[in-house]
Amino acid sequence: MATKPEAVRRATAGPAAPLRTGADYIESLRGRDLRVFLFGELVGEPVDHPMIRPSINAVAETYDLAVRDPELGTAVSPYTGERINRFLHVAGSAHDLVLQNKMQRRLGQLTGTCFQRCVGMDAINALHSVTFEIDGQHGTPYHQRFVRFVTDMQKRGFVIGGAMTDVKGDRGKAPHEQADPDLFVHVSRRTADGIYLKGAKAHQTGCINAHWLLVMPTMRLGKADREYAIVGAVPVDAPGITYIYGRQSCDTRSMEGGEIDPGNRQFGGQEAMIILDDVFVPWENVFMDGEVDFAAMLVERFTTYHRRSYVCKSGVGDVLIGAAATIADFNGVDKVSHIRDKLVEMTHLNETIYSTGIASSYQAVPMQSGVWLNDDMIANVCKHHVTRFPYEISRLAQDLAGGLMVTLPSEQDLRHPEVGELIRKYLKGRADIPTEDRMKILRLIENMTLGRNAVGYLTESMHGAGSPQAQRIQIGRQMQLEFKKQLAKSLAGVGPDTAAEVSRDLSEYMARVFRTDKPS
Repeated sequence: MATKPEAVRRATAGPAAPLRTGADYIESLRGRDLRVFLFGELVGEPVDHPMIRPSINAVAETYDLAVRDPELGTAVSPYTGERINRFLHVAGSAHDLVLQNKMQRRLGQLTGTCFQRCVGMDAINALHSVTFEIDGQHGTPYHQRFVRFVTDMQKRGFVIGGAMTDVKGDRGKAPHEQADPDLFVHVSRRTADGIYLKGAKAHQTGCINAHWLLVMPTMRLGKADREYAIVGAVPVDAPGITYIYGRQSCDTRSMEGGEIDPGNRQFGGQEAMIILDDVFVPWENVFMDGEVDFAAMLVERFTTYHRRSYVCKSGVGDVLIGAAATIADFNGVDKVSHIRDKLVEMTHLNETIYSTGIASSYQAVPMQSGVWLNDDMIANVCKHHVTRFPYEISRLAQDLAGGLMVTLPSEQDLRHPEVGELIRKYLKGRADIPTEDRMKILRLIENMTLGRNAVGYLTESMHGAGSPQAQRIQIGRQMQLEFKKQLAKSLAGVGPDTAAEVSRDLSEYMARVFRTDKPS
């Protein structure tokens, strides 16, 4: 169990200077004494574990991009007055949200995988407005606390992870109805100094690679769920936290050595289960405590941001399209018409994902707190595309790759003094392309569509930020069918005085589609 002094000591620890580069970031992760279990063993130093390191490298790229391209990767904080990493910035305009999307696509292109910082960025922006509105209704001090926390994170240049998805137990029951109360994270006790949290968060992206976690409720809550309506910030190495690392397809290839078989040796994603066993949160880091009426608002605003954040998959898609085009070239069929047509289809699907995501950001409006929120309807359309299109893009990539993608001999065989030459001879495509290069591209396609990074490109695309039905529910709520029916009736001359009904509904439609509203 965490003690208050130890928890406070860890929470205030950190480097004297803000983290700027990827190297700074990697060094900051060392020596944290995390409880991380992988393959039934406690990991000594996660930074140096070959299966974990690629995911750390992907986060490090978010720092290095900010150094190389500060216009894209940084923003000026209204709190510090300094340039900070854009992942820590509170969006002060639609332009800020658009630049988030452009940065996300670029990082997808650079890493070919999930770079693990979008959840924290979207949690920051969602909590900025929600804490402000809770304070307005309940007279609480949450927003001031939250701004103080965000300012501190900006000054240090830390990675913030979001922890929203509970393990949920019986999906047919509310949190307070569960046979085991720990199946949703809840307050286990309160003291004069703060609260203690107990429960678990499932498949949390990049959590071990973060410095701090924002623990949030996962769903709409009722009055009886008060102990579950909790938001708090905890350091990743807080006493009482255990991480159980998630398996990924073909993940042990990174532990075999070599450069070819992993497919993407440098970069990977990360998910883990977070177990919270009476984890202490001081009151200054509590941003919601029992305000069940705001839990749904927080979830909806977070998912509004996060569903359009899936434009990152268009950057990953760019890599996969490039790999598919390259293997067609290496096979000598790049000019064949049906090959070109498949690449056109892949590009069309990929750009549709990006178009809807960035359109949602362009349609943003200001909230009461001053943060800008993107368009909810288009964000859900973007994410719904993401639940489908990467699968079709992957299918077409596998089509262009051919069966050799999944029947290649190992890199060890390629390096063997006897059979290596046979592999180079018989797996040759174009005469001027080394067999080894052809194998590397095939392994990359395998990695992205079946292997380790298929986790971030496919399954995460399906279930992250809500499974497909969640988007369909939100889209259904905002269809405005009555207004659209009146439009049709007016033009067709159906029914009496239909123009009046159209006029009555027009303001609501304009507010959403053309964003003429200015929420206060």
